[in-house]
Amino acid sequence: MQTPLTTFDGYPRDDIDVAQIRTTRARIIPLVNDVKALMIEIEKALHAHHAEPTGTSTSADSSSTSAAPPTTAPQTETPVIEAVFAVVDQVSPSSPAEQAGVQVGDKVKRFGSVGALNHEKLAKVAAEVQQNENRIISVLVCRAIGDGEQDLELQLTPRRDWGGRGMLGCHLLPL
Repeated sequence: MQTPLTTFDGYPRDDIDVAQIRTTRARIIPLVNDVKALMIEIEKALHAHHAEPTGTSTSADSSSTSAAPPTTAPQTETPVIEAVFAVVDQVSPSSPAEQAGVQVGDKVKRFGSVGALNHEKLAKVAAEVQQNENRIISVLVCRAIGDGEQDLELQLTPRRDWGGRGMLGCHLLPL
């Protein structure tokens, strides 16, 4: 990529196909720029991922039915733009999802360690639920409130023994 295409006195080199090299370089340069941009995005996402606290704490009384109230996502940190990857279209009564404050129409931005870039058609969400049975999972949802939307951080504890189908008691539709 850095080899000169001309001789020391400015004429095109006769030992290489200059036209072919120029067109090849013209195709490679945008690809290199794309890779650099993606690496910057990945670096930012890694920093954001490792900066957030882990939600894998266990408690002695994890099967209690009291629900933690939803809290507003902290705004003191540098905001990381998280895309919506699923929407809640059903919440069962008395389910872990209802107890955590999940509502129909909530747009899911983060589900534990799963986000828009790695949810794999919600397969990773299912795996996250299976791995964290009876443990708190932090869920970031975007909820329509009045004329606007607000991000809420909900604490959801998947359980099999809640009396209904599944471990969450809600249904997610991928976007």
